[in-house]
Amino acid sequence: PSLTPSDGAALALLWMLLCAPGDAGCHPLTVADLFDRVIRHSGRIHSLSTALYEKHFPPRDNELGRPARKCHTSGMLTPNGKEYAQKIPREELTHLILKLLQAWKEPLSHFNQHIEHHQQLPDDSLSKAKEISNMVHELKTGVEKVTEKMQSMGIISNSLNGMASSEGTGLSISNEANMMSDSDFIHCFRRDSNKVQSYLKILKCRIMPENSC
Repeated sequence: PSLTPSDGAALALLWMLLCAPGDAGCHPLTVADLFDRVIRHSGRIHSLSTALYEKHFPPRDNELGRPARKCHTSGMLTPNGKEYAQKIPREELTHLILKLLQAWKEPLSHFNQHIEHHQQLPDDSLSKAKEISNMVHELKTGVEKVTEKMQSMGIISNSLNGMASSEGTGLSISNEANMMSDSDFIHCFRRDSNKVQSYLKILKCRIMPENSC
């Protein structure tokens, strides 16, 4: 079967994770290369979620004008704006990116099971949602690989390994996410996917200031 662009993106990320120096046709990737790949991947996720939200899950008439439902990740201290994110230690910013991705893992899986029963949703919408879920898992793996690379090079300390895991709070967070309307769910995910991409760009710029960004 032919590959879609997103299939190609997923395979490209997978290649980045599996390709090791010494393999035929494999060139060791720099930290900048790795960052570029996960940033592009996060950008595709945000684009997909925006398309899904605007086309299939816009706010209903009775939801317009009311305050947006609180996102299940609202309890996380996520800096708004480049200025604040730049003040966070690199290790904490890296950990925050991984926490956000982890927080969406189970809710996205549940959301996919839920919308499979939507009679009005076209196959295109269902495939986009499933694709997003897979890509978030791939992105988290990619960010973990970038983290390992930065630690091995001494760019960030290994203190990240001792930070509290987000696995423990996963159940309560997932339950809260499952109570949101479909529109609020996609709206919140789109918001957080944009944050992840922004934080990755900021982290890259702080590590490689020669990029003058």
